[in-house]
Amino acid sequence: MSGGAAKTVCVTGGSGYIASWIVKFLLQRGYTVKASVRNPADPIKTAHLLSLDGAAERLHLFKANLLEEGSFDSAIEGCQGVFHTASPFFHNVTDPQAELIDPALKGTLNVLKSVAKSSSVKRVVLTSSMAAVAYSGQPRNPDTVIDETWFSNPEICKEMKLWYVLSKTLAEEAAWNFVKEKGIDMVTINPAMVIGPLLQPTLNTSAEAILNLISGAQTFPNSTFGWVNVKDVANAHILAYEVPSANGRYCLVESVIHYSGIVKLLHDLYPSLQLPDK
Repeated sequence: MSGGAAKTVCVTGGSGYIASWIVKFLLQRGYTVKASVRNPADPIKTAHLLSLDGAAERLHLFKANLLEEGSFDSAIEGCQGVFHTASPFFHNVTDPQAELIDPALKGTLNVLKSVAKSSSVKRVVLTSSMAAVAYSGQPRNPDTVIDETWFSNPEICKEMKLWYVLSKTLAEEAAWNFVKEKGIDMVTINPAMVIGPLLQPTLNTSAEAILNLISGAQTFPNSTFGWVNVKDVANAHILAYEVPSANGRYCLVESVIHYSGIVKLLHDLYPSLQLPDK
């Protein structure tokens, strides 16, 4: 699947944090990219994409909505690969079903239904998350190795009111069931907390976790997370598409650090910042 020059691929949710880097790197590799966005006329969502090297010649924007079946047909038509990254990620939720679960679950199935209609698509790369891996109910201690065989347990997610985790778990599970039934070749990428430079002008949830620490917070969360750089995540998606032997799920975790470690890193890099110490 290598040799990008003659390849056309689709990236859903093209204006998002990870997706924007995928689009940038695909264009650099000579791909023609058909990117779906909710509103192609909104410069806040599209200007950073249209300014990328190669965009004028090889980037095409399509309007699509996760909850509208068939809306991805035209974006996916004629593509050899589909990168499905579109899925909401935020914490302040009033209606988990409408705001997170439906867009993630129904949206993924709508994209895959469009893939099933297409005769050209050779592989789908699905952006999942460590959220869909790590919350299995098995004990987690410093010696535990969490790998791609773990699946988060939806019942545990509901009990803990982890609505984003639930949305990613249900979406990935449904995706695997669908592609097995339809004979679609799919690889999933399961990153931890993704941080690094933003191409889009709006703040995303994982970058906000760092911004919160440097913008006057009095305390930091008593939590340990996996972290990974957005450029590595974007390149992993492209490798998952291009390398024929890629299969199954890939957990992307560069470091596992407690928030106190993140604060220390920030302090060492930028001693003048006012950082929380509790």
